[in-house]
Amino acid sequence: MVRRGIRAVMEAQSGWEICGEAPTGRGAVEKAKQLKPDLVILDISMPELNGLEATRQILKAVPKVEILILTIHESEQVEREVLAAGARGYILKSDDGGDLVAAAESLRRHRPFFTTRVTTMVLDNYLRTGVRLRESEGSRTPLTPREREVAQLLAEGKSNKEVATALGISLKTAESHRANIMRKLGFHSLSDLVHYAIRNNMVEL
Repeated sequence: MVRRGIRAVMEAQSGWEICGEAPTGRGAVEKAKQLKPDLVILDISMPELNGLEATRQILKAVPKVEILILTIHESEQVEREVLAAGARGYILKSDDGGDLVAAAESLRRHRPFFTTRVTTMVLDNYLRTGVRLRESEGSRTPLTPREREVAQLLAEGKSNKEVATALGISLKTAESHRANIMRKLGFHSLSDLVHYAIRNNMVEL
């Protein structure tokens, strides 16, 4: 339903074309690699691979693409993570269609876009802490990008074998990643990992 709504708004703009859609974060990465679009709109909460991890992988594969994050979350933590992932646009699902069009138009011209509420949060947080957002994010998590992928899949209820299949790795490697994640985070149960994933917007309840 969300994708249909976005498509309707985007296709109403003269000269714009929707070149692909994907129901999962991993699917979005593959579509971006294949189609090399000018703009990718990602929901921050997607199955298999959340919008933040998808952003990192898409930008690594297609550096010139612009990414707009669409989310229901309005918090300083989320805006830090969005910027650190490399997205240059961030709007809330509660914003209207005009904001979506304005964001897409701005990013199409390679100019960052944030709604007034988001901009206020970014500036207030920066002025209060005096810490650069990317540096703050870089020291926040001890997990590697692949470990974050594994953590999300495990939190979604995937078994080690299912994780291995989804990522195209061996079962032994998947088990090793799981052990490293639990060790690095100091967790002793899967429920600890699930709570961590929820707190860090990898998955939603």
